[in-house]
Amino acid sequence: MSTDFQAARVALGARLRDLRVSAPGGRLTGTQLAGRLGWTHSKVYKLENGRQTASAADLRAWAEATGHPGAADELTARLGGLESHIRSWRRQLASGHRPVQDAITAVHAATTTLRIWENCVVAGMLQTADYARAVFTRHADLMRSPRDTEEAVRARIRRQEALYDSGKRYRIMMWEGALYARICPPPVLAAQLDRLLSIIGLDTVELGVVPFAAPLRIHPGNGFWIYDERLVIAEDWHAELWLDDAGSIETYLRVWDTLRESAVFGAEAQRVIARARREL
Repeated sequence: MSTDFQAARVALGARLRDLRVSAPGGRLTGTQLAGRLGWTHSKVYKLENGRQTASAADLRAWAEATGHPGAADELTARLGGLESHIRSWRRQLASGHRPVQDAITAVHAATTTLRIWENCVVAGMLQTADYARAVFTRHADLMRSPRDTEEAVRARIRRQEALYDSGKRYRIMMWEGALYARICPPPVLAAQLDRLLSIIGLDTVELGVVPFAAPLRIHPGNGFWIYDERLVIAEDWHAELWLDDAGSIETYLRVWDTLRESAVFGAEAQRVIARARREL
């Protein structure tokens, strides 16, 4: 978890503690507040000590229970500042994958040059419908989120229409392992690899692969996307990081350039993909 995010969460916890101890009717203990809210004492403790992120509903309830209803807007604004950078999958997927796809489509629409790095899965902009279906299904299983797989697949495939927009540029790289990952049945993976072979040569797309045998200056790391050097989205198991500060963007651009030194493109990339296809 980023230091800046954790510091902000600790600061929010300190504000919550201030509201508890300054309750109009007299200082509330953590146990008393937990009783009013119907929560466990441990939840109060974790929120005040920055060990758990509150929901907007939690913050409104806290403001009411401590006798400071007017503080609700301030608290939710603080939460909005946190979530502008750390977007937990639990919250994003509360209504399924489709809203997440719609949100990222809006970011794509405002972007001219998109750099994508994937270390273990084919990039979403190049996925076939069947491959995307397998990805969404497995992610929903893991996150125990609502199943709206078909809607999410349609949203992802519609976004791919931008691949044929002459005003866009897609610079996509993948670790060779993504070509072998059996997150779908072999026939689906075979069709996906055929799709990648057909993409090479498209005017708007530069597709590169970092082969297993390539010397690496850095390890493959996690997947990330760089939008016009104004925003980076990096994905982890618990959340997405949305980073718009100049320092973070500069770091990810350096990572991108360093990984690119190990990548192959054009006919060489075709050979790497074709080899994976044959091994199926």
